[in-house]
Amino acid sequence: MPSHAQLSEILDTVSTALLTVECQQGVVGPDSALPELALAARQSGALANVARLVAAAHESGVQVIHAVAERRPDGRGANRNARLFRAAERLPVQQLSGSTAVRVAPPIEVADEDFVVRRLHGLSPIQGTEVDALLRNLGCRTLIVTGVSANVAIPNAVFDAVNRGYTVVVPKDAIAGVPADYTPAMIRNTLALVATVATTDEVLGCLKRPRRS
Repeated sequence: MPSHAQLSEILDTVSTALLTVECQQGVVGPDSALPELALAARQSGALANVARLVAAAHESGVQVIHAVAERRPDGRGANRNARLFRAAERLPVQQLSGSTAVRVAPPIEVADEDFVVRRLHGLSPIQGTEVDALLRNLGCRTLIVTGVSANVAIPNAVFDAVNRGYTVVVPKDAIAGVPADYTPAMIRNTLALVATVATTDEVLGCLKRPRRS
């Protein structure tokens, strides 16, 4: 775990952005298509911690980007080249564009200055989306990655960000996956090798600074 001084240096609020991954009602909400994942996100406190981080980012002027996964009603452009995608087509709740399922889930609040980036294909919130270009145009060098799932989208986001030259911070209690004991194993054995791992409280301690002009 980094010291407060080390983490503060990494989390310069002028060049840091916060990414929430698939924190949408159809994934982590009460009517989730993936109830086991939704339960893990809520019972672990991960969803509440994402909301705390988003609120602190809004207060400190750190840019927030919400990455949402969705599909067209006709399925055009969506992947079908893996078991995960084919299973998603049969779920009782579909992440359809414009539906309640693809709205950012409470208690996370979306501010006017936030970006909501939607993707229709793939597994990553960064590869093939606007996220990288937005971060570069904003002068971002550090990306805080939060959300779900530790099984697929979170490691995709972390590796994609690192491969593009960003320093990544993962608040370990602000991500979730299934089964519950998989998340700490993924963090310890994989994400910690490429990202700075901290707690939500440690990140909050660095974000609570005067808002940038």
